[in-house]
Amino acid sequence: MSGAPRVIVLGAGSIGRRHHENLQTLGAVSELISWREFSVAALQARLHAGVDAAVIATATDLRLPLIEACAAAGVPAYIEKPLAFRPQDVAAILTVAEPIAHRSMLGVMMRYHPAFRTLANQDLSDIFQFNLSIGHDVTQWRANWRFSESYASQAFGGGVLLDLCHEIDMAVCLFPDLAITAVESLGHPAYPGVDMASRISLSRDGLVGEVAMDYLTPKLHRRTLLRGTERMHDFDFAAQRYITTTAAGPVTYDLPLERNQMFLSAMRDFLALVQGHPVSDVEHLPRLDLCHTPAIHIADAWQTRNFIGQTTKDIA
Repeated sequence: MSGAPRVIVLGAGSIGRRHHENLQTLGAVSELISWREFSVAALQARLHAGVDAAVIATATDLRLPLIEACAAAGVPAYIEKPLAFRPQDVAAILTVAEPIAHRSMLGVMMRYHPAFRTLANQDLSDIFQFNLSIGHDVTQWRANWRFSESYASQAFGGGVLLDLCHEIDMAVCLFPDLAITAVESLGHPAYPGVDMASRISLSRDGLVGEVAMDYLTPKLHRRTLLRGTERMHDFDFAAQRYITTTAAGPVTYDLPLERNQMFLSAMRDFLALVQGHPVSDVEHLPRLDLCHTPAIHIADAWQTRNFIGQTTKDIA
């Protein structure tokens, strides 16, 4: 490939706009397209007219035909998380995307967080218990944005488990071979079938843990606790306070972060894959052909939610 890569960004919401701006920052020629004004036929024509890559940032339930069109044209894709919310759709996407999967990526940008990378480089063989949690009042997320008008409020493809699924991805990266044992969720009378809080229990031999997320807590929390026989890791992502404690005492890590750097790092690796260049040394490269397990776990968790009650918090 000669010259700057030409990329189309499908989906002009906040995440699509972020990717569009980051692509330009990284030197790509990017075109931002509102999917409401486009079609699969128009996409097919554009892909065959000389596009080097696509970013798919549409609603989750629209993605299968878009990924199929990219694969048919041999155009690699950066696909926003989650890949799909039903296991059969995950399987279908992975099948149709096979020709481009080794040059495509899934948008699980937390893999580029310096604190997560620090955990990924630790010896975690002594860990017997873990807890990953994230949450914030969804009505406070963004100015001029309403939950009731967003994709997140839809019964199919919405809800907190899918919206904040990075923690599931992180757990599966840190601890391969986990199995889901239970998923408990709280719903809302105004949004049937939409989870406002979910807790996923996971285990493997000698290890038990949970991932919890919510739309309800008044202040952002994001924390990972790993408890082991030799050391304990207490990583507070919201407060940017990261501590590993052993019998000899605590070790504190200074890991400052500007949030957009994770998105930039992920997009830089995607452009490297598109152009056939070396990628970064990130511990868990989110190349699509390497993301089968977390994608399936997220869909399995969503499908097996057990609604055990409701919250009456005012969510509009």
